[in-house]
Amino acid sequence: MADSKYIMVAAVGKRTDNLFIGIREFPVEQLVLLSFESNASEFVDNTIAELERFKVPVSVHNIKGDAWEGTFKAIGDIKHAHPGRDLIINTATGTHAAGGCCLLCSAAFVNGIKGFTVMNNVVTMLPILKFSYYRVLSDKKMAILKTIYECEDCYSSLEKLSRKTKMSLPLLSYHVNGNLKSEGLKELGLIVADNAKGRVSVSLTLLGRMVVKGYIG
Repeated sequence: MADSKYIMVAAVGKRTDNLFIGIREFPVEQLVLLSFESNASEFVDNTIAELERFKVPVSVHNIKGDAWEGTFKAIGDIKHAHPGRDLIINTATGTHAAGGCCLLCSAAFVNGIKGFTVMNNVVTMLPILKFSYYRVLSDKKMAILKTIYECEDCYSSLEKLSRKTKMSLPLLSYHVNGNLKSEGLKELGLIVADNAKGRVSVSLTLLGRMVVKGYIG
């Protein structure tokens, strides 16, 4: 199905048959397993032992803390560790409570990485929906996100955030709310805004934090 050799990423899970099907379908030169905290160490060891017959180097990337943030960070780390290499994500192996398939599908989409699933023992490629937040974020929007991330008290009101970013309130409001021609940080899903007692406070969403940390391509 493919000519080039891939570094395949997959989550450790009970659906190991789907892992084996993926390895047989694609020429794999390295396999990176994502192991969540819910995975017992014995289960991870057994999975690695079962993979020995494929003669493919295997490494394990442990996901700690928040599963979404940890998964996106892991994918980013793998990309940076293998620049210019072909990555492919097997989304059909994980059984993490937070939704292993959803985690890896989302990571593949926003990073523009090839991904596939396995249904009835048949491999199906997923569409690549490459979307770069960094291309649509101006320097000022990125500065707002970083300020909110770095300063816990800055977002208790737009006035405080305005002073911290050295932007006027109208300009800050434009970047937060957007207009008909340009999406604001709220519409991009990077911040949430709450109106309490006439004051608007803003905070980062999980997606916003991951953008600031560089976990999204």
